[in-house]
Amino acid sequence: MSKILDDPFGVRRQDAALESGDTSPQSKFKLYPEYKDSGVEWLGKVPIHWEMKQLKRLFNVVNGSTPKSENPDYWDGDIPWVTPDDLGALLSRELMAPQRYITEAGYQNCGTTLVPTGSLVLSTRAPIGHLAIAGVDLCTNQGCRSLVFLDKSNRNFFYYQLLAARSELESWGQGSTFKELSKTKLEYVYLINPPFEEQNTIADFLDRETAKIDALISKNEQLIELLQEKRNALISQAVTKGLDRNVPMKDSGIDWLGEIPAHWEMRRLKFISQVKMGQSPPSELCNDFGEGIPFLQGNAEFGSEYPTPRMYCSSPPKKAFKGDHLFSVRAPVGAINTADQEYGIGRGLCAITAQADKLNHRFCRYLLECIREQLISVATGSTYEAVSVDQVNNVICVLPKSLDQESIAQFLDHETAKIDSLTAKIREGIDRLKEYRTALISAAVTGKIDVRGEVA
Repeated sequence: MSKILDDPFGVRRQDAALESGDTSPQSKFKLYPEYKDSGVEWLGKVPIHWEMKQLKRLFNVVNGSTPKSENPDYWDGDIPWVTPDDLGALLSRELMAPQRYITEAGYQNCGTTLVPTGSLVLSTRAPIGHLAIAGVDLCTNQGCRSLVFLDKSNRNFFYYQLLAARSELESWGQGSTFKELSKTKLEYVYLINPPFEEQNTIADFLDRETAKIDALISKNEQLIELLQEKRNALISQAVTKGLDRNVPMKDSGIDWLGEIPAHWEMRRLKFISQVKMGQSPPSELCNDFGEGIPFLQGNAEFGSEYPTPRMYCSSPPKKAFKGDHLFSVRAPVGAINTADQEYGIGRGLCAITAQADKLNHRFCRYLLECIREQLISVATGSTYEAVSVDQVNNVICVLPKSLDQESIAQFLDHETAKIDSLTAKIREGIDRLKEYRTALISAAVTGKIDVRGEVA
């Protein structure tokens, strides 16, 4: 019988790194000798020699625009054209290549403006606060505004300061359909403008410190991936080979299964369970204020074990009941959850009920995790990949004897719980590191800590 070590990947050796997620930078760094009240709520007290300026005194705020989408002559040119989606998808601070480009004709026939490399690009609607530094000369759509420096300033310092100011920027947004931060409102936001050399010092400090934090986060995310791989391998081994390595084996005739215990059978899923595909009700039967039966549109509402509904329906056409396993059949295929109560289910889900005389309820959950990859491999679709009810019904499954199913389920309950506990601990550490990163940036750019004496 395989056995998971208590600390298979040295997770506990990461404790010291995780504990570094102290979210109070003031406890680790010295303060400035003297402060003054900035008169700005989000800034609070600032170093006495720093000055506050409205954003319009530091930047020229440039609006964006969109060429007519129906005119092909305006699109697929060589002028970078940035949207909030580009900013939201960015993995680094510098934006080099947006998803779309416009032609010179498109540029001339709309109100957008090309801004120079090094400008800051801010999303000001849907949502407010995504941010990047222009790595090339570019223009934007109307969901973004570009900030072109008026004087000599450290672009990285103001990049960090606008990251720290995101909540403040969001609070200035207005609108009923979606919030938008107008050019006028943005221009009147107060920022801090320390001496240029101090800007350089703070930016260099934050570059060093955030790089260390990001490296720790990346390392621990890799640990989570390793733990997940170990978990998947453990489930696959137990579900398809059993727990007794000494039993006679036979060829299953299925490539992904290989050999299985000789006394086991194979069945299509439809012969050992009931598969019920979801159906979306008319929108007028749904609400988001808690009246009716909880309704699940898809895997977006899946939690770590049980769903968290966002909508309710007075009479959903298809239901899952307590104990049913929920399997997403599109966008993406293969997410798994278990119903802890009665739910309505939409087209993105199916409910799988184990036949009690053939399939152990808990074993069924692990079996679904094993056949997930087989269903993903047959998914098709242009807009999104999906599988049909026939594909789910006809996937071939191993069917151990009842006692074997119970033993395997007990074993996997125990072993996966240890892996899940380690994973949760690492995630908590990552969350603390992210909190500390945010707090460190805010403290440094608003002068709550003095980093002038900090060296690399």
